[in-house]
Amino acid sequence: MHQLDISETLSFVEETIKEGNSILVLYHGSNIAFDTIDLAKSRNRRDFGRGFYCTVLETQAKEWAHRLYMRTFSGSEYVYQYIFHPSNSLNIKHFNTLDAEWLEFIKNNRLHGGIQHNYDIVIGPVADDNTMETVQLYMSGILKSHEAVDRLRYNKINNQVSFHTPRALEYLHFEYRKEIAHD
Repeated sequence: MHQLDISETLSFVEETIKEGNSILVLYHGSNIAFDTIDLAKSRNRRDFGRGFYCTVLETQAKEWAHRLYMRTFSGSEYVYQYIFHPSNSLNIKHFNTLDAEWLEFIKNNRLHGGIQHNYDIVIGPVADDNTMETVQLYMSGILKSHEAVDRLRYNKINNQVSFHTPRALEYLHFEYRKEIAHD
């Protein structure tokens, strides 16, 4: 999977959101075909809490769809495209890098479940297969935050944009859904 430098990707996302009248194209990967986003059906104990997760990378959404399908062998592999119309009225948290604050935020959401914050949207790096071992070592107390951050600094990571409130979803507009053929 092609991965971008996280600081460049997050700078692009942040600048787009700051530009008030800009739009941001986002992708979501799933093994389920749906017409309406239902936050109650979101998976629990995710990086940024229960929510609807998207990315600016279509290839990353395809990978998410494939992983979900391979876990259950049900449904199919779907990639959704959405247009996000940023608004200054939304409470948005940006993580620009893998740091101690990001680690603690993920730890709280993964350990306690639900939503451990009051943000409409959270944007930042993904704790994926490349980073999860280090995050787990930090969560279990084996690594201190500075040790985990040092280890994570060398990973190529992807991005995620998570929507946590119905109000945030009002600014996210469906464009299309496509089914990805199985190999």
